[in-house]
Amino acid sequence: MIRYAKVGLVILGLCCVSFKPHYEEEFCGIKNTAFKADEVVTMKVFYNAMGAFIGAGEATFTTSLERFNGKPVYHCVGEGKTYSFFDNFFKVRDRYESYIDTANLVPYKFIRNVDEGGYKKYNNVTFNQTAGTAVSTNGVFKVTKCIQDVVSAVYYARNIDFSKYKVNDKIPFDMFLDDEVYHLYIRYLGKEKVKTRYGKFNAIKIKPLLIKGTIFEGGEKMNAWLSDDPNHLLLRVESPIAVGSIKVDMMGYRNLRYPLSSLISVK
Repeated sequence: MIRYAKVGLVILGLCCVSFKPHYEEEFCGIKNTAFKADEVVTMKVFYNAMGAFIGAGEATFTTSLERFNGKPVYHCVGEGKTYSFFDNFFKVRDRYESYIDTANLVPYKFIRNVDEGGYKKYNNVTFNQTAGTAVSTNGVFKVTKCIQDVVSAVYYARNIDFSKYKVNDKIPFDMFLDDEVYHLYIRYLGKEKVKTRYGKFNAIKIKPLLIKGTIFEGGEKMNAWLSDDPNHLLLRVESPIAVGSIKVDMMGYRNLRYPLSSLISVK
């Protein structure tokens, strides 16, 4: 089986790309214009192995405004779990947390606490963005400038100003995961309408270049859609996996920063 509920947290697991100089300034100084504290978003994971998609699990993303070492931060939490039926095959109970600077959306702290089919892993990471280091449960590691973690990368992506890019442009950033630095990008594919289990939307389409692993095949085989409004809310993810394929749809939200004006009709 696969790590169903984790999918909502790893849609930005990408591969390497060289930085374009005029992108680096935005990469390191992006401002939050897309979300606010107390936002709650629920994603549902659908799995298809025999021609029909069935609900396998869900992931919930929440934000709150707190202080970390005296600085205001967004405490962003992503929790994933399989439904009781799929617990019999591959039980998932994952929790990811990130403490993100409200001024520039770089993380100060990242916590990964996962239980996936009996595989358990805990990692507590503190970033020193000035010194370029990450102190994790396993040691001290050198990181690149303005490093992101899995959760902060999701909120970073929502704040990209896609109007600055042309179709097929690559938008790079770096991410720290499992004590390694990954040089990443997403490809901007333009705008289109998308139908999800929630409804029909005007959307921004992006394509991550995936890292080859146990779940996903390598290459640009995943598609994702963000709401074409100031929220840039993640609406849908589609991807083949090692066995079958998955869809991840936004199924509920509260306390968005702006009206969800991209919504055309509710299903």
